[in-house]
Amino acid sequence: MLIGLLTAVAASICYGTGSVLQAVGSRRAARMSPTAAGVTAHGGPNLSSTAKAAMTWEFIVGTILDFVGFGLGALAARLLPLFLSQTVISANLVITAVLSVKMLGIRLSRKEWASIGVVCTALVLLATAAGHEGGHHAPMSTHWWLLGITTLLMVGGTVAVRLLGGGAAILAGLLSGLGFGALGVGVRILDGVDPFDLATLLSDPALYAILLAGIGGMYLHTVALQIGSVNGATAALVVGETVLPGAIGVLWLGDASRPGLAWLAIVGFVMAVTGAVAVAWYGKHEGAEEEDAAAPVPQPVG
Repeated sequence: MLIGLLTAVAASICYGTGSVLQAVGSRRAARMSPTAAGVTAHGGPNLSSTAKAAMTWEFIVGTILDFVGFGLGALAARLLPLFLSQTVISANLVITAVLSVKMLGIRLSRKEWASIGVVCTALVLLATAAGHEGGHHAPMSTHWWLLGITTLLMVGGTVAVRLLGGGAAILAGLLSGLGFGALGVGVRILDGVDPFDLATLLSDPALYAILLAGIGGMYLHTVALQIGSVNGATAALVVGETVLPGAIGVLWLGDASRPGLAWLAIVGFVMAVTGAVAVAWYGKHEGAEEEDAAAPVPQPVG
């Protein structure tokens, strides 16, 4: 349990630091581009502008940290109940918020700090209540369902975000979170890992769900950072990354709390999600405060 918790915390730090560095790179790329460049007809960033953001050194370092966080998070998903591992990893929201004060010049309100405090308290409750993790086996039909749903979320979500344009930051963050949540579930049920069997691993649909969820989730998170509040987008990601895999772990994979502490796990889980939603809501004011400094992608006229 302790090794799993330490691994999840390390993944959280990597993800949180990476998110802020990616936001710095995205906004620097936006400032260096002409006002109307890189914008779709609906006011959102096109693939070209996203690619330019991804070429900044800040974004590259942030992406490396994301990959390190992915490896640590995958290990944590195998060692802890999903409702605990995903929630601890999602606490990168706290790292993101604190670093955004220093690196993006964002001023957090008292309500935002209070919401972050709620998330931290919830993590303590969850760690206290968490019991053993369930099994790693799921029927092959579940692996195929995971691949199909992941494909629908990532492909359909990308199209929807491009159509909605500049107002889709929270949606992009939520969809990226759902992608990372699917990634956590895929890692948990992946065949051919223990014992290692390359043929079994490569033939498992869950492997391709993991790859698609990782790439699609990273793209959608980049879009969210380009067009909206870094804390708001990350908080929406927290909701998607936490709720679905947590429920799947309890309902289908046998994750459990300590005997007699199920109520504490439920309270902690609800507090974590509520706190993240609150940060997303109160973080909406960042867009107006950062407009001059960050030069976000403009909204469409009319």
